[in-house]
Amino acid sequence: MRTTNPIASLLGSSPFKPMQAHMRIVNECVSEIPALFEALVNGDTDGVAKQKTAIFEKEQEADNLENDLRAHFPKSLFMPVDRRDLLELLDMQDSIADTAQDIAGLMMERDMSVPDDMKGDLVAFVQRCVETCNQAAIIISELDELIETGFRGGEAGKVEEMVAKLSEIEDETDEMGMALARSLFSKEDEMKPVSVIFWYQMIQWIGDLADYSEKVGDRMRLLIAR
Repeated sequence: MRTTNPIASLLGSSPFKPMQAHMRIVNECVSEIPALFEALVNGDTDGVAKQKTAIFEKEQEADNLENDLRAHFPKSLFMPVDRRDLLELLDMQDSIADTAQDIAGLMMERDMSVPDDMKGDLVAFVQRCVETCNQAAIIISELDELIETGFRGGEAGKVEEMVAKLSEIEDETDEMGMALARSLFSKEDEMKPVSVIFWYQMIQWIGDLADYSEKVGDRMRLLIAR
């Protein structure tokens, strides 16, 4: 039988459900990225433009909800967790969507043709980074359960296991990103220097999707620890 945190019941207008809604939108935004790179690899310029529009629309939706949430964030002394911790968590969530927008924007601003022997590794890297965001969204979906159980017991242990899995996936993306960067630098003599620079930036941003997702998990772990 699940115990209920009496403090949580005192919160009339709780920020937790909106924060979960925000993360769902962020995840929907990031979920458009694999199709963006598939279109790029296949030389489908219309597909790239379509995915860019979808990503920008979702990022704007996430921004709107974030701004509304910040404007109405409770200042009550009865908050079951520190208000600053939740705002930092919200900021990390929003950084994921911002990064997705940066990726799509750069792809539209210049020709980002992919060297043939990088295509497979690039698509795999993108997919694995997106999976970190999926995992972070699953973790955030447990936030209301954590509130109700006072960040203790079996629910807390379950979330900590999820966060550990997220860290493992993010470690994989680090390795994949470094391998892709090495492959890119091996082509310096074949590519224009500016193309190498922009592709290195792109690899960094794709990796940032995983980094910010891991930070979401880290902040959830911090909430449990406190």
